[in-house]
Amino acid sequence: MVKEGYWYGLPLALAAIGCAALGLGFAAAFFVIFCALVLNFFRDPERAIPSDPSAIVSPADGRVVQIVEETHAGSPVRRISIFMSPLDVHVNRSPAAGELSEIAYQKGRFLVASGPRASVENEQNVFTIDTQAGPIVVKQIAGLVARRIVFWKRAGERLTRGERVGLIKFGSRVDVLLDPAIELSVRPGDRVRAGSTILAIAPGREMG
Repeated sequence: MVKEGYWYGLPLALAAIGCAALGLGFAAAFFVIFCALVLNFFRDPERAIPSDPSAIVSPADGRVVQIVEETHAGSPVRRISIFMSPLDVHVNRSPAAGELSEIAYQKGRFLVASGPRASVENEQNVFTIDTQAGPIVVKQIAGLVARRIVFWKRAGERLTRGERVGLIKFGSRVDVLLDPAIELSVRPGDRVRAGSTILAIAPGREMG
């Protein structure tokens, strides 16, 4: 479990103990259940990282809700959007090895994260990884409920494929922008797991 989980879970556990001491059984049960749900949200399981050197992995757990071709910074890209429900693991991971070249936080709205406008209009943290397959852009996007984006890395750091980089609290969305020439391994509706599900293959390019 990530350390943020203790800050959220401890007050709920203390509230449950306090209610139990006062004989408020129903309230104590409520806080116990709420605490369990919060701690479950902040879980951080180990993942088996694929050994294929050309693989690009998912940066998030969840469901692929959209794959579209668009432009980013004047260049064509293919966007893979992954929606994370409150029940998914919310620790985000690097999709490939490379240098973290840019981090940009963008203020915005808090629309439903699964909607098509969330990629552009919602508050988000956008980071770029320079890889053997060219730049890979990842957007951590806040949603209707999730309004706290956490990112643990700094520009200039080297990332390994599947390395933990941050989280979005209480449900949201992550977009991955890839070169359209890279062959995808997923389609809309697929369930993916951060660090272990292969999103795409870059033939002849070792992604680390």
